[in-house]
Order: sequence, then structure tokens, then C-alpha cells
Amino acid sequence: MQDNLLLRYSRPILLPQIEYAGQETLTRSHALIIGAGGLGAPVAMYLAAAGVGTLTICDFDQVDMTNLQRQIIHTTHAVGQNKALSAQATIAQLNPEITVHPILTRMTEQQASERVSAADVVIDCSDNFATRYLLNQLCFNTKTPLVSGAAIRFEGQLSVFDFRHAESPCYHCLYPDVGDDQELRCADNGVFAPLVGMIGSAQAAEAIKVLLNIGQTMQGRGLLRDALSAEWRTIKLSKDPGCKVCGDLS
Repeated sequence: MQDNLLLRYSRPILLPQIEYAGQETLTRSHALIIGAGGLGAPVAMYLAAAGVGTLTICDFDQVDMTNLQRQIIHTTHAVGQNKALSAQATIAQLNPEITVHPILTRMTEQQASERVSAADVVIDCSDNFATRYLLNQLCFNTKTPLVSGAAIRFEGQLSVFDFRHAESPCYHCLYPDVGDDQELRCADNGVFAPLVGMIGSAQAAEAIKVLLNIGQTMQGRGLLRDALSAEWRTIKLSKDPGCKVCGDLS
């Protein structure tokens, strides 16, 4: 590692759980971030700042003025620009050592599968169930760890589904797909801006822990945040034996 990088990452290198070897691991790691909105913004910025060497950021949407109060990776000058490209530009200023692959179009299932297979960790920052279910299935197929987050109004949640471990539940265990496509969206229900920063930052932390295999991740647990009451709650998540994705249906 060059001297400028040793200086940039000097603080995490001091941590005994990371040290030089861990930082080297991060520089060789590849994270796939689905969505560059409220959650994806802090995820991308913290992973880039932490030195995760390759980020693939997928978002086919454009920056809108209504995004700016919470999607902190985008600026007023980026309004009208693709979000993945806007995120790439911000990261280039934050940490030019990071390689960013922006994906500007909606991916087919085959393309998504290839992206998931190429990543060391997938961070789901999407805002719809169809994408969440697809990522859950693809990550299970490839045994790629999935860090899932969501936020609406004043409530947020986070979990890790690490399919490298047979005992890990999956997203479908928590929210079975019953064919009901009704879902809450920020555009219709609103969202508290700092909340997405809290959940996104927590997602970034979980992704780094997964990459470094340190600490205890949120596998098998759900982290719930109520921003109005300033409360964090942790709940236990169990694998559903009858889950059509990860259950034993034999």
C-alpha cells in the first residue's frame, strides 16, 4: 500500500480488528449497491471513504429536486442527471482511489445475476418489493451476502442475509411474497431525512463487517429504528423451513 493510502486509512488500520491486512482486503473487495437514493447515498459514500476498492452502483433514475433533502450524494447541480453517474462524480471527489462502475439502465434478471455473482457483498437500497425479492433469490443462488435496508416515514429497518451460512434466514422468510404489490413509497408517504442516513450508514457498517469477517453481523436479527421515539430495537429472525427460497422443501 502506498504512503498516501496508509495516511488516508491510518485510523481504521489502528483498529486491531482491521489493521493493515483488513484494509488491504477492503481495497480488493467489490460491493454491488442497488439504488443511489436515500439509503444508497450514505452506503456508497461510506464504503468509498472506507476504501472498498470497487463499487458497482445501479440506478436508472434521474436526480430530482425532491431528492436533495435526503439523498446526500447528489447536489443541486446534478438535478436531471442519472443518479449512478452523479454518485460516481461525488465519489471521485471523496476518494479518487475507488473504481466505480455506474449502471444506468434497468437490468434484466440475467444481467442482475451476473452483477451479483461478481460482487463480494450486495447492498439492497431499493424501494420496491420486486427488486428485493429478486436480489434475495439471486444472492441465495450465488451464496452472496445481502445487506438489506428500508426506511419510510420515521421508521427504518435493517438485516443481513449471509447465505454462506446455512442457518441464515432470507428476505422471503421475513416478508413472504403473497402477490400483493401494494407498498409504501416515500413519494406518497414521506420520509424523515436523517433516518435514511442512519439506516444507510448502518448498512455500510454491516457490509464492511461482512467483507472483513469481523464482529457480529445482523444475520438472524432485524434492527428497527423509530426516529420519533429515538429507539433502536433488535428482533430475532428465524429461518422458515417452508420458505420457497431458502427452506427445505424436499
